Amino acid sequence: MPDVILKTRSLTKEFKGFVAVDQVNLKVKRGHIHALIGPNGAGKTTFFNLLTKFLHPTTGTITFNDIDITFEQPAQTARRGIVRSFQISAVFPHMSVLENVRAALQRNLGTSFHFWKAERTLTHLHQRAHELLAEVDLQDFAHELAVNLPYGRKRALELATTLALEPELMLLDEPTQGMGHEDVDRVTQLIKKVSAGRTILMVEHNMNVVSSIADRITVLQRGAIIADGPYADVSKNPLVIEAYMGTVNTELQGAH
Repeated sequence: MPDVILKTRSLTKEFKGFVAVDQVNLKVKRGHIHALIGPNGAGKTTFFNLLTKFLHPTTGTITFNDIDITFEQPAQTARRGIVRSFQISAVFPHMSVLENVRAALQRNLGTSFHFWKAERTLTHLHQRAHELLAEVDLQDFAHELAVNLPYGRKRALELATTLALEPELMLLDEPTQGMGHEDVDRVTQLIKKVSAGRTILMVEHNMNVVSSIADRITVLQRGAIIADGPYADVSKNPLVIEAYMGTVNTELQGAH
């Protein structure tokens, strides 16, 4: 398998003259946690939308495992193993934690629309569902309704449903947004734990999270890459410090 799992070449997206993503050349190494950071409006979400085919680029290419996927349909790209979790929690609130994971496993088997089948036909998925819950430390919450979970645990459940789809590349969009300190620490450790044997590309604002788990960091500003490398180098880059205009400067310098 190629060392670089995902590569973009001169990837550009314009909206009626506004350049949201500008000539982005990105390489994500297999097995890495790769963080994408930048000020608000830097183009991070648009870039994710290009990778998952919610948008098509104006120019440029996207390759995954050395295959050009630039103009594939979203479902086709997902079947290749690129799976995204969103900023907002995307779970079924009035199903149990176990049922949520089992529904994701059904989707992966292509049986998600077989709702008329008896529940006992799904029992073969229980073991895998319980394994996934254990992987994100939710084994004690299996029979709790998702709506009753604390926010941080809901995000852990979303991580489990993402893992159920057996992604080769996980795209995490602001996984710790809106969390208190304790939840941030827990979810950060979960991301580190589930990254074993997987590749993760994450958009994240929290510099403490980025500095503690990212193998590599790419910084966007006005849609273009202004820095790329390990945290120690990126955090000292004058362009990065200037881009954050001092608002996150102390975090950049003090997170590690």
